[in-house]
Amino acid sequence: MSEAKTNRDSVLRLENITMQFGGVVAINNLSLEILPGEIVALIGPNGAGKTTAFNCITGVYEPTNGAVYFHGKPIAVNHPQGKMVRQYNGQNAEKYKDVHPVVYTPDRITHMGIARTFQNIRLFKSQTAFENVLIATHLRCKSNFLTASLRLNRAEEKAMRKKAMDLLETVGLAEEADELATSLPYGKQRRLEIARALATDPTLLLLDEPAAGMNPQETDELGEFIVDIKNRFHLTVFMIEHHMNLVMDISDRIYVLDFGRQIAEGTPEEIQKNPDVIAAYLGVEEE
Repeated sequence: MSEAKTNRDSVLRLENITMQFGGVVAINNLSLEILPGEIVALIGPNGAGKTTAFNCITGVYEPTNGAVYFHGKPIAVNHPQGKMVRQYNGQNAEKYKDVHPVVYTPDRITHMGIARTFQNIRLFKSQTAFENVLIATHLRCKSNFLTASLRLNRAEEKAMRKKAMDLLETVGLAEEADELATSLPYGKQRRLEIARALATDPTLLLLDEPAAGMNPQETDELGEFIVDIKNRFHLTVFMIEHHMNLVMDISDRIYVLDFGRQIAEGTPEEIQKNPDVIAAYLGVEEE
């Protein structure tokens, strides 16, 4: 698979990303690009390496090889080092050998404007829906310990509380603001997790299987919701999803992984007709 084309205006660009754990290559030479305002999907069978790719983008994993660029700035660059020099089974082992490694932590990447949700919902269990969103707004907080202690940040605190409530209103959870997050129905927990991600003011939103556990009606509503928040908050969306109807309905472009290797890229129409994709994924009946 050819390297993603370079575009200085791209929101996200992955270049030759390989993630190897011991002798297992979870992602092998993945290159892709996402442009402003797009909804791009990453699909593939279970174990194809999709969530691993998200983890490389968000700083959870340091890629074994390759580079990740966000708005043209490198946020992860690495090459095989130490024992991995001998163990490395991916491609382009020498390409980044003379490039200084770049490693950003997840909190710094979030502060730069990348927010994500998770395949397994990760809400603050002992906090209310409102508190879950309010905590996330503190990422952009300008006050410090001293000003907070002296209550000199009351205007900012009031603005953050309003922002949290407005986001709950946006995702249809204003009436559940005071309920514990874990007491909400599954679909509403998914929306709350998205609201919490939006509270960090991202430009790129990563959604890891947002429709997991939803019935067809809920999935259709989720698709409309994703398009709505993309337009309302001027976002670019990159999502992992197994519900093909949702993927085909709202995606501008789709990348397909199989055993960690990119096998296709194109519009929904092109992906549906791709024989490699049909063989690897779309032709397999859902359980």
